Amino acid sequence: MGPEDEKSDDFEVEMATLVRSSPVLMKTHNMGTCHIGSFVDFSQPLSVSRVVQRVFKSISVVIFQAKINLLLPFGPLAIILHYLTKKHLQGLVFFFSLLGIIPLAERLGYATEQLAFYTGPTVGGLLNATFGNATEMIISLYALGNGMIRVVQQSLLGSILSNMLLVLGCAFFSGGIVHYNKVQVFNKASAVVNSGLLLMAVMGLMFPAVLHFTHSEVQYGKSEVALSRFSSCIMLVAYASYLFFQLRSQHNSYNPIDEDERNTEDDSDEEEMPEITQWEAIAWLAVLTTWVSILSGYLVDAIQGASESLNLPVAFISVVLLPIVGNAAEHASAIMFAMKNKLDITLGVAIGSSTQISMFVIPFCVVVGWIMGKDMDLNFQLFETATLFITVLVVAFMLQEGTANYFKGLMLILCYLIVAASFFVHVDPASSDD
Repeated sequence: MGPEDEKSDDFEVEMATLVRSSPVLMKTHNMGTCHIGSFVDFSQPLSVSRVVQRVFKSISVVIFQAKINLLLPFGPLAIILHYLTKKHLQGLVFFFSLLGIIPLAERLGYATEQLAFYTGPTVGGLLNATFGNATEMIISLYALGNGMIRVVQQSLLGSILSNMLLVLGCAFFSGGIVHYNKVQVFNKASAVVNSGLLLMAVMGLMFPAVLHFTHSEVQYGKSEVALSRFSSCIMLVAYASYLFFQLRSQHNSYNPIDEDERNTEDDSDEEEMPEITQWEAIAWLAVLTTWVSILSGYLVDAIQGASESLNLPVAFISVVLLPIVGNAAEHASAIMFAMKNKLDITLGVAIGSSTQISMFVIPFCVVVGWIMGKDMDLNFQLFETATLFITVLVVAFMLQEGTANYFKGLMLILCYLIVAASFFVHVDPASSDD
């Protein structure tokens, strides 16, 4: 028994060293739970009882440890209401679907974080790019399949605006209050690259809109779609190049945590370990993605009925309410990192997510719509395009100094309130034309 115990201890030491040598910057979604200190024991041989024990432990860790999972029952309730009430209480179906998807989005981020412990920084970054906005992408694909192109456009636009103004604003405000006597700084180089990509996305959205409203198309109704598809392919190439640039070429320059900061973190914080195995993380990603896909279908079906029963414009629901689903986890983690004075991670969560949506999710939806035979384009109408353009300019000016404080956060929050109020009184010209 002595040599076996020593071998087991050596294995755990080697695994701990391996984890520490793979510093992956992930979006840590700690909403009501702390994922620190639990280490999976891989040294024992597999058996039926061992597998059953691991399954129950995995369910306990993923489902029962996070307090936000108290919202999970709202998902089945939304499905039951959908079949019982038909069109009477579509507002409740929409609201319950929103609440049911929020914990699923948070758990998707957690499962991605756990899987990244085993994949390393490069694949971990790609996993974040894929699953970081999985909820928004699934909802958009369902809406696109139902022909609700304006809902797709406005919900993705709302996610960008929410991340750049509300999430970043709340993070700056909270961090500034906690560190009132200290100037919070972040890496300007990374912020400038992301701002440049966002401006490129604005350019991609602006030209189809200008082409449409100036009536200067070669073929009316077709040229803007063709231009959108070409621009989307270019934007996808640009985003793939950005990922390679960030993860490979400039790994040291764009690593948000320098060595001194990492040393202080090692002294002050407990070492973070994986809580579930690699295959458990993959299985949970599959289960959670499937459940999000199911609920997204009921959410999209209830949008029109919710608009009528709640007396809210579809544009307001799409731009303001739908992004709450995908951004809830990002919102909490961005604030948490800002309060810990880790603004580079905060920017990676807020601005990085906006970059993913604008340069990857939106062009991807255009290409998928092309395959499905839907005329999804980059013409987001003048009102939405102007809103995005002004938002990118405001945030770019806020980031140019490389510092943050509570007043900058307050200004970003107030800007978001103006945007939300604007969409509350905004009548979508596409729907009015219909």
